[in-house]
Amino acid sequence: MIHGGIVVAAMVFLFPFFWMVSNALRRDAEIFAHPPIFVPETLVWKNFVDAWLYLPFGRFFLNSLFVSATVTLITLVVSSLAAYAFSRLRWVGRDSLFVVYLGTLMVPQAVLVIPLFLMMGVLGWIDTYWGLIIPMAFSSFGTFLLRQFFLTIPAELEEAALMDGASHLRILVTIFVPLAKPALGLLALFTFTGQWNAFLWPLIVVNGPDHATLPLGLTLFQGQQGTQWSYMMAGATIAMVPGFALTVLMHRYIFKGIAIGAGFGGR
Repeated sequence: MIHGGIVVAAMVFLFPFFWMVSNALRRDAEIFAHPPIFVPETLVWKNFVDAWLYLPFGRFFLNSLFVSATVTLITLVVSSLAAYAFSRLRWVGRDSLFVVYLGTLMVPQAVLVIPLFLMMGVLGWIDTYWGLIIPMAFSSFGTFLLRQFFLTIPAELEEAALMDGASHLRILVTIFVPLAKPALGLLALFTFTGQWNAFLWPLIVVNGPDHATLPLGLTLFQGQQGTQWSYMMAGATIAMVPGFALTVLMHRYIFKGIAIGAGFGGR
């Protein structure tokens, strides 16, 4: 019964993805057929090629890849430095400032877009890669995740390195970062997929197709002459591939991250 319930739940969650791929492989006339056709009579693989050529889809894909990878890299570096400072360095007001820092997690992104947009306008970063990357490259969640992991590392390792004359930066790079690979992998996965699927901020800060990301590009299949549903579903399927591949490649970090989360709950 347990396995049967798991199978049913999995089918419920996987059905939207099946329907997306099914619509990507059929003609527009079959999409609104009644009764619905779950499996198209003829698989139209050409929809993927047409969707790629219908718009500058390659440009959108590269923009999303560059922005997501850059934001992920900056987030990993900044979160590691901040987490080490909050977990291993002792300074006045550290814990109080960390509580305030965590409080930013409760602020919805929709509240921040207007002041961020005004800041980007002053800096001249509207419709630029800088405007897409910098406001999203700092993560309170990432700092919290890595800080909690750093707290589990024995202090003896740090003390031995300090006695050998190592600086705090060297301790972070040579000891803490290698030990924190599961947490870093989990943070990288969350950050990359979050930025890959981001829609609100790119919609506000981007004005043209030159810096548009994939979520924005998919909306261009909707026009005054109607919506190219088969092309949109094909584009959405293509857009799903990098996140799916990254999840498969980093599945072991997901399991270890779950174990890390369980350890946090026991602290």
